Amino acid sequence: MKTKVKYILILLLVIISLIASLILSFTPIPNSCSILGGCDIVHNCCYNYTFGIQNSYYGIVIFTVLSVLVYSQIKRHTNKKRNIIHLAIILGSIVSLYFIYLQQFVIKAYCQYCLITDFSILIMLGIIIIKWKD
Repeated sequence: MKTKVKYILILLLVIISLIASLILSFTPIPNSCSILGGCDIVHNCCYNYTFGIQNSYYGIVIFTVLSVLVYSQIKRHTNKKRNIIHLAIILGSIVSLYFIYLQQFVIKAYCQYCLITDFSILIMLGIIIIKWKD
């Protein structure tokens, strides 16, 4: 996998995650979640907030910054940007695994948009592991 293709795939996944975060932040939950039906439960539980701020708002900021960084990496590759992107994806994967754990074992309900975001980050992790040196 060439470096540019790797970051184009990551950028696509970041944009998908950004869209999911935007939907969670600005769409009424009963209107936005129909497949799994657990969005109300997940959205209204105490784990939906970190330091008093809804997690999807963090997602908007993080995925916006990451999309700019990845786009910049596609245009002009540097090791510093690569390392920041990889670190963000690794940390994001840890957080995503925690959120999947919460939905599975603590809340016992699933939010489809949360899962889209979580699995997108885990796929990004797989991409960087496959081609770490690029």
